[in-house]
Parts: sequence; structure tokens; C-alpha cells
Amino acid sequence: MELNEKFLTGDVKVKDTIEIRWHGRGGQGAKTAALLLADVAFKTGKYVQGFPEYGPERMGAPITAYNRISSEPIRVHSNIYEPQYVVVVDESLIEPVHVTAGLAEDGAIIINTPKTPDEVRPLLKGYKGRVYTLDAKEISLKTLGKNFPNSPMLAAIVAVSGIMEEGPFLEDMRQSYQHKFAKKPEVIEGNMEALKLAFREVMK
Repeated sequence: MELNEKFLTGDVKVKDTIEIRWHGRGGQGAKTAALLLADVAFKTGKYVQGFPEYGPERMGAPITAYNRISSEPIRVHSNIYEPQYVVVVDESLIEPVHVTAGLAEDGAIIINTPKTPDEVRPLLKGYKGRVYTLDAKEISLKTLGKNFPNSPMLAAIVAVSGIMEEGPFLEDMRQSYQHKFAKKPEVIEGNMEALKLAFREVMK
């Protein structure tokens, strides 16, 4: 589902718009995370976009997804080439994909990896902005019993970007999960715990 509720035509970028680019592989949930982020931001009264870059979405293939979030109508419909934030859901993409391309120096990149920011920085093609790392695999295995990194990475970008406070974010995500997993209540609690752990771990 692409969120088009508040799209307007045109090509003028709103000054306070937050732009986020996601890098992942098919099956890891980067596209889903981008759509969920747009959904929760929309509930706070923001104008939003959440969409993938269309192309082959076979399992394991590199994919890109995007978010725009603003307090004013969004008039841009293109892909995002100069994001304030980048989320890397699979660290194996760091070398083959230029994940920091166009990334604002006053922005940040968040990478799913057990490594420290200092350990991954040399791989980021000279990027000098903020670098955050989060072991989303460990968190999801601990809370869900499977490697589903999208929930932890979703919480991480909300925490780093300051799009929402933790409380309202978790409340909105619980409602989303209750709708999505109505017949699997055990999955709801696992995902909620993953969000809470990631939100706090990434800001340590």
C-alpha cells in the first residue's frame, strides 16, 4: 500500500520536510517499515509519503524505499537523492551500494550491524556525519525468535530523527500491530518489545 492521502502535485520541496532513504534486501521488511513509518507519522497530523523504488523485488535482491514527512503539503513525487537520514537494514549492502550517496552531513545513517559506529565508518566512503549502529538481528531473535530486522530499525529511525516521542510512537505501533496481527497476539508483544529495546539501544 502506498500512502497517497496527502500528496499534492508539483515539484517544490518544503523546507521542513524530513527525507529518509531505506536500503535493504527483498524479504527483510524495509518497504513495510517505510510504510509503517508513514502511517504512524500521518496519525500525528503530518503530511507523508512512503514508497519503494519500483523494480525487481525478488527475495534477497537489493531494494530501496523512501519516506517524506512534513508539517506542510508535500509537492515532490520523485525518489529521494539528498536524504537527511539513511537506514541500512542489511550491512552487506554497505560496500556494493553507495548508501551514503547524497546524505546530508548534518544528518545520520543507521546501520543494522553488531559492529560499533567507529568500525563501520571507514566503509562509508568518507561520510563525516553521525553514524549509529544497532544489532537488529539480535533484538529480533531475542523478542521474536526470528530474524525480522524491520521493527527494530523502524524504532531506531524514529529515535534518531526525533519524528515522534517514544510514548506516542509505541502507542500507535501497538494499534497497527493489533490490526495486522489480530489472530496472532503473541506476535504483537514480541514486536512491541523489539521496538522498545531498539529505541533505547540505538541512543546509548
